[in-house]
Amino acid sequence: MAKIALIETKTSRNDYEGRFENAFEFDRFALCSTYKKKVLKADVDIEINIDDYDWVILIGSEALKYYTKLNSITEYSGRLVDDKFLPAINPAMLAFKPEARPLWEESKDNIIKYISGELKVEKLGEDKCFGIDDSNKAIQFLQDAIKHENKFVAIDTETTGLYPRDGYVLGISISYQKDHGAYIVSDIIDEEIESLFQELFDKKTVVFHNAKFDLAMLEYHFNFKFPNFEDTMLLHYCLEEQPGTHGLKQLAMKYTPYGDYEKELETWIAGYRKTHKVLKANFNWESIPYEVIKTYAAMDAVVTLLLFSKVYPAVKNKEHLWGVYKDILIPACRFLTDVQDIGVPFDKNRLSKSTVLMQEDIDNAVAKLYEFDSVKKFEEVKLKEFNPNSTVQLRELLFDFVGLKPTGIKTGTGAHSTNAEVLNLLAEKHEIPKHILAIRKKSKIKNTYLDKILPQLDTDDRLRTGFNIHSTTSGRLSSSGKMNMQQIPRDNPIVKGCIRAKEGNKIVAMDLTTAEVYVAAVLSNDKNLQGVFKEGGDFHGSIAKLVFNLKCKGEEVSEFFPTQRQAAKAVTFGIMYGAGAHKISEQVTKDSGEPFSKHDAQVVIDGYFKQFNKLKLWIDRSSKFIEENGFIYSYFGRKRRLPNVKSDNRGIRGHEVRSGLNFLVQSVASDINLLGAIDAHNMLKEVPFKADIFALVHDSILAEVEEDAIDAYKVLIRECVQKDRGLSIIGCPVGCDFDVGEDYSFGKFAKKYDI
Repeated sequence: MAKIALIETKTSRNDYEGRFENAFEFDRFALCSTYKKKVLKADVDIEINIDDYDWVILIGSEALKYYTKLNSITEYSGRLVDDKFLPAINPAMLAFKPEARPLWEESKDNIIKYISGELKVEKLGEDKCFGIDDSNKAIQFLQDAIKHENKFVAIDTETTGLYPRDGYVLGISISYQKDHGAYIVSDIIDEEIESLFQELFDKKTVVFHNAKFDLAMLEYHFNFKFPNFEDTMLLHYCLEEQPGTHGLKQLAMKYTPYGDYEKELETWIAGYRKTHKVLKANFNWESIPYEVIKTYAAMDAVVTLLLFSKVYPAVKNKEHLWGVYKDILIPACRFLTDVQDIGVPFDKNRLSKSTVLMQEDIDNAVAKLYEFDSVKKFEEVKLKEFNPNSTVQLRELLFDFVGLKPTGIKTGTGAHSTNAEVLNLLAEKHEIPKHILAIRKKSKIKNTYLDKILPQLDTDDRLRTGFNIHSTTSGRLSSSGKMNMQQIPRDNPIVKGCIRAKEGNKIVAMDLTTAEVYVAAVLSNDKNLQGVFKEGGDFHGSIAKLVFNLKCKGEEVSEFFPTQRQAAKAVTFGIMYGAGAHKISEQVTKDSGEPFSKHDAQVVIDGYFKQFNKLKLWIDRSSKFIEENGFIYSYFGRKRRLPNVKSDNRGIRGHEVRSGLNFLVQSVASDINLLGAIDAHNMLKEVPFKADIFALVHDSILAEVEEDAIDAYKVLIRECVQKDRGLSIIGCPVGCDFDVGEDYSFGKFAKKYDI
């Protein structure tokens, strides 16, 4: 009988015998024998000889990290590590995180199966998974792949960089039949082999994991074409929209028998970095010898093909999900590959000047900080210069010298926090926290954007960064890589001002107007709300006129009844986020500068839903569906899974319902914009003028357009975005606003900095 140990972080009352269905006996241990809120390495006092046990079940992230040096318990839960360790999430978390139940159930079942011998990790031999560094062998392998009956072939690349212009392809991995794969090094790829690759890509459907990356690399360095491709990452995103769950290694451990097959490679890399004193961020895959990388690289393709056989039919058999995958995600993948290659246009000279300007701004702001009497007193008492970047000194300044009352928000160590939330609260009572916030914002702009953009520009002064279609639960795009385009500062034009069209061109931004409310009006079939859109003019003024029965024209509301307009606006934008009377009261008070009570807010909400009663019925109906089913579909077929509606905590349940309601409008508005951009991008390939879409930022489509073609471009992009996709108000398409200028700040940069 196998000898088993179970190790948790600290002693608990968890009934692990019952949790594991009394399937096996085990000895129970804890890393720390005394209660600690947070167990540190120094607190560990466990007495156990691991070698005495055949299996060791590790409960929670601390136990996992202590014995395996791995960090992600959700990634490894229920997976075999180092032939002995069986990690699992702590089942106690299910009480407040019901969404983790499927992971626990899967982990529990896997652990029982590993211990019983029903589940084992397999490893392919060199006869099935190998490297090719000989031209003749590569030719023969590709010819065999072309002739093989399987119409799908999995392709993966190993590269020296994350962007095509920053590196090159080390090799290409291929798998065209189950449990077989090869890694062909780029050094042997000549014209004949290139031709065979292209023949393979023409005859087969190519399967990638994260196609956007591999497409960019292979098209840029080899000029390959891919008539038909699939993407296992996007397929899995249809099945599970939670961010951070789509990595190939994670899915290999979940869907294939090969477990953590890259562990040996990671161990090699860790050893290399330690020996050569190389930071993780600076490690280059070119450093890995062919003999080390070949098996791992080939396995990537093997796993991708096997993963495809599992997730492809799962998506194809569900009409909604299949529509999202084929009609939105795959076209978006192709589109965003092109957008990333186009790049964001920057003015290098303006960037250099802006870096100096921002440093001057920071220096001036810091100098003013030292003029405060409290800061002078701090330095007199402490006999040292005040450092605004020191949380300890800032805490002393604010609470001891300025005399502000702590907010009650604490750090992980129990000290009074001085984070942005705290400073914003304290800024209402004193100028120093407001000043500190301003310094931090300016420093972040300089450090995060201006300093980093300049050295990352390509030779054409464009920045190639990433746009992602699999990183949000709503389906909205995200951005990552060299610069996060979704988080460019809004209240300071300096970064936007550096995004500048080349001579003879302009930056054109198309923004959807009140798109989410428009979507809600259509989905709810509320004729009154649709009527407001048809009427045109001041949207929020028209809403206020209806709700408050104001005796004036809609466009006159902002002049004569500003508070009522602000209240109507707050409710309009708040209803899909579940804002109640308290939240509306706070928002209107803040925006209008006048007291607006909770009672006043409730009166507005009641009046709003009386006027737009079908909207209210739709919200109630959608909320009920979410509560009963734990999921909901968007108009375009995206599925939002909301398991926390089954939580025992009323607050968690309410938040989950609000998330689902928000998804119904936010997701659709985003898809309208995305589909419009895709159509426009394809049409722009056929027009006689030059216009390039280079980014999608929130509800904006950004393009660099020839000056003489701006009007023609506006007509084209409006036509594509306002295309009736079955979700339009008759005679009143969704609104499109345009901004045109030499840079993305549209004149704000020049006005502020006079350059």
